[in-house]
Amino acid sequence: MQLYPIETGNFKLDGGAMFGVVPKSLWNRTNPSDANNMIELAMRCLLIEDGDRLILIDNGLGNKQSEKFFGYYHLWGDHSLDKSLKKHGFHRDDITDVFMTHLHFDHCGGSIQWNKDRTGYEPAFKNARFWTNEDHWQWALEPNQREKASFLKENLLPMQESGQLNFIKKAQAPYLNCSDLDFGILFVNGHTEKQMLPHIKYKGKTVVFVADLIPTVGHIPLPYVMGYDMRPLVTLDEKGTFLNEAAEKGYVLFFEHDAHNEMCTLKRTEKGVRLDQTFKFEEVFAASSL
Repeated sequence: MQLYPIETGNFKLDGGAMFGVVPKSLWNRTNPSDANNMIELAMRCLLIEDGDRLILIDNGLGNKQSEKFFGYYHLWGDHSLDKSLKKHGFHRDDITDVFMTHLHFDHCGGSIQWNKDRTGYEPAFKNARFWTNEDHWQWALEPNQREKASFLKENLLPMQESGQLNFIKKAQAPYLNCSDLDFGILFVNGHTEKQMLPHIKYKGKTVVFVADLIPTVGHIPLPYVMGYDMRPLVTLDEKGTFLNEAAEKGYVLFFEHDAHNEMCTLKRTEKGVRLDQTFKFEEVFAASSL
């Protein structure tokens, strides 16, 4: 098995929304904002090469939305999904599975693209199976008013219409051993219903794709919960359990949204679980400190 970080692009969001009730004087230390209170974020995905399987976890915004839409999110940098895949010797047609942690547009927008004539939509990965879970799929199709703007029909319905959509069966326990995709899944419900966090055994370590449970290094302290979360008190419980387990078991966290830190480890302190060390992907498994 080989893992590859895939950079699909960078964007910005309001720092206050990203940190909820935490004062700017605190979160600005780790995630400095610009004059408009916007902080820099990534849309970093993870590619798993395992035998004849090539599994992509999340896929960014995509490119089919309007200029006005993208203007809200202040895209910056020169990363793209195709350039990042090419860097590692792959093409999107090589992808066999697209695993989506959840169906917010910045995580699954790249699943669907315009067709050749721009008269409709088609899968951006023509040879892949798209993976979500049925509870989250139904949640996304019938969203609450607060979350409605994050679930875009043009991202969802073409997946179903293509016949490439598949559902992962959720176990009663929060963890699911998903042998078909060769990794474990933690289901969490604070940010959105049944978000899925992959746990991947790799070179003697467990790499956890933390998605929107812990968007950036700045979100590691327990009260630092996004204003976007549907159930912030549930996030507190889920996050507390995960942080303690991650520190105890030496998990390596892979960040989807941290524009400046790809991976980290955690440690216990008198103030609770905190950041231990940050790493670039190519450094982490060669680091003797791990």
